[in-house]
Amino acid sequence: MLGQYQELLDRIAALRQTLADQLASDLIQNPQLADALNEEIDQLLASVVEAEQKASPPPDKGLAQLIGIGPEAADDLDKTRIPHSIAQYDDTVTSERIIAVADLYYIYQHEIIGAFQVVQKLQELFRAGTVRLSGGTGAFGLYQFDRREVLRYGKRDRLAAYRRVLGYGSAPIPPGARANTDFHNMFGHFINQVALYWRDKRVSDVIRERSYDPSFGSVAVVRRAGLDLRNNLKHASYGHLNVLRVEVMQLLDEAFRILGSDDIKRLFGSDNAWDVIEEVLTRYCNKRLVTSPRQRMAIAGREVIRWLAQPHILQSSRAQFEALLVDIAEYAEEWLTSAQSLGLAQRRKTERVLPWDKRSTFRPASKRVAASNGKYKPEQEYEFEV
Repeated sequence: MLGQYQELLDRIAALRQTLADQLASDLIQNPQLADALNEEIDQLLASVVEAEQKASPPPDKGLAQLIGIGPEAADDLDKTRIPHSIAQYDDTVTSERIIAVADLYYIYQHEIIGAFQVVQKLQELFRAGTVRLSGGTGAFGLYQFDRREVLRYGKRDRLAAYRRVLGYGSAPIPPGARANTDFHNMFGHFINQVALYWRDKRVSDVIRERSYDPSFGSVAVVRRAGLDLRNNLKHASYGHLNVLRVEVMQLLDEAFRILGSDDIKRLFGSDNAWDVIEEVLTRYCNKRLVTSPRQRMAIAGREVIRWLAQPHILQSSRAQFEALLVDIAEYAEEWLTSAQSLGLAQRRKTERVLPWDKRSTFRPASKRVAASNGKYKPEQEYEFEV
């Protein structure tokens, strides 16, 4: 009934006011007490709403009471039926699909670094006989590397997956699919909010300009940014992504085993596979090295997305949310620092929410190139033009 509905809300508000008045001194000394009390009251209200939703409505859904027809007609508006709410939006996701996106992001960064390109270049040199490789482990691995190409996803499939799931690149995508152009903005926004939250937690940042900002140290801002990103990935992670990332992770592991073999390391006078990659990229491909920041972005980005795959973001208690969020605090700062060094992200200091106008954040690669008179700029790389 409408009268009971209004009475319930008034009683909940009165309960909050009474507890605040009686525990005022304790709340000043222990701010966490307010969170605990509010959580208990919210759970009490939620239980009442849940019970009302489970109850079966009358056959006419309360229409007779409202319009005054039949014996159940109400003589007062307070006696008419009003539902408390409808079922909330389901923020739960299948963790396996989000973890698959995390692995794809990890693979993408290594693709940008040039791991697969280096192996292909070595294959060309090996076939041409221009390098001193013959029958070692690395040479045999180069021979086998693409022999199973017909049995697995190739470069075209990888590039299409990057654009469909992550929005990176300009490769064509399957008919009916859409490029996930919102991912980069949402991902950078969430990481910015995590980094800002932990910077606000530090005592050295408490005494600062704009300390009156209502979003200062706000759990809600971080949670909302994370839920938006997770919901975006939820709809972009269907299809063959789960199988593709397993196969390409195997391919990436195979590539690094080849590059780390003794005969190939000896060929370039290198100590490990990463040295081989950098040597080939500079000597034969004339590429700008982004090995270190990209590799850290791969690790940190994958950990952040993996964190979103778990139900941690739905935690409503501030203390528990902070305890779970601390797992990715350093990863967020590390990703942001690496991305900032490449011009792929920027730290937000006073703007705490993502601007609704995307033109104020990142623009498509074609527009950025035009704005720079065709000159290369590092931030263009996030589009991964192929």
